[in-house]
Amino acid sequence: MNRRHFLKHAAGATAVAVPAMNFWNNLHAAKEQLKKEQKSLVVFWMGGGPSHMDLWDLKPESQNGGEFKPIETSAKGVKISEVLPTVASQMKHLSIIRSLVTNEGSHQRGTTLMNTGRTPSPIVQYPAIGSVASSLLTPKELPLPGFIGIGGTAQRIGPGFLGMNYAPFTVQNPGQPPSNIKAPRELGSGRSQMERLRRRQRLFYETEQRFAQSLYPHLVSRADSDKKGASEREARGSSAQAHQTIYKKAFDLTVSPLRTVFEVRNEPSSVIEAYGGMGNRFGMGALLARKLIEKGVTAVSIDLGGWDNHGNIFNTIRTGNGPRLDAGMGNLVKDLNERGLWKNTVVVWMGEFGRTPRINQNGGRDHWARCWSVVVGGGAIKGGVAYGSTNKDGTDVNENPVKIGDLFATLYKGLGIDPSTQVRDNLGRPLHIADGRPVKDLF
Repeated sequence: MNRRHFLKHAAGATAVAVPAMNFWNNLHAAKEQLKKEQKSLVVFWMGGGPSHMDLWDLKPESQNGGEFKPIETSAKGVKISEVLPTVASQMKHLSIIRSLVTNEGSHQRGTTLMNTGRTPSPIVQYPAIGSVASSLLTPKELPLPGFIGIGGTAQRIGPGFLGMNYAPFTVQNPGQPPSNIKAPRELGSGRSQMERLRRRQRLFYETEQRFAQSLYPHLVSRADSDKKGASEREARGSSAQAHQTIYKKAFDLTVSPLRTVFEVRNEPSSVIEAYGGMGNRFGMGALLARKLIEKGVTAVSIDLGGWDNHGNIFNTIRTGNGPRLDAGMGNLVKDLNERGLWKNTVVVWMGEFGRTPRINQNGGRDHWARCWSVVVGGGAIKGGVAYGSTNKDGTDVNENPVKIGDLFATLYKGLGIDPSTQVRDNLGRPLHIADGRPVKDLF
């Protein structure tokens, strides 16, 4: 997150200050009910609209079936595409919802809907699910950002009316440390560099604190080094206080040993190869997500673009995104289970919509939001389930339709968060964090 991005969102802070405070107060009141055992959320974001018909809901007997064959998985009776053998071995931990209905066929609107759980609005900026999870589950003492986006989608959605304290920290190149946490070369190296960084850090803290205090002088508390005043300014939606909090955490990273968490090159070569090698950016993003979760990060969103396949879809998936997805997603699920993190980590695979059952004249599939598939798992969510179904041609829901609000309610419940938690948007209107009910068969 850069200064321009921060200021863009902070510009409206005055208008949303009171509702934002109400939002936080409601969330704070519900915190005692949350199971905060270092819960984490991973979003596998498939930009462009992935073809569920060629991955999760194959129709080999239909003329719409395409070129891929279904294969058996570790979940009895659940078959998926042959291009996902590693994921297939982990399906006992995952569940497919094959009957999602969203009806948003636009890339922009679909992206907003699927990341926020809300229909796009010109009036209300809804927060990304990672921001909501971070606001509820991230301890203040966590030295890393609570929500990290690997790729640009999370940043485009942003924290909405939650405010910039819950904006995602963006990593553009997974496997490499973010360029803005490296010390400038002119500061030298070794002990001299660290001493100069510490001096800059102290100056930064002092400057930011004085500015934040100047906007709310009546909240300055000398007795406790302004900690109480800072908390009250944050609750009142102070954009200056939010700026101070965010940049303090970012500055701390430049002098913390934790800055190396963003590097994956020190992982064993066998692990890197399992995730698809350094050339698989999605795979390296998945590996980075594992490292971040191990350090307590609440929400990680990983982008894999290139799914808008209006032509040549089968070869594109077979030689490109199929293997990339399989290596990254399959091995992350495997590692989270083997390392004892699965019970506290919820994952969701999704894009802005699915793709048409009908194969077009260019050998591709077009946008389709009438009935498609997403994949969930981890936390309290059962694995090995294929919930809902489409008809024999994949053109309509056959049983158990699921709405976007139901999907989000399922994810929140999987994290131990009550999906009926009521909050207020920037217009002061009450709403639940999820506008639906959890899918009962997944619990």
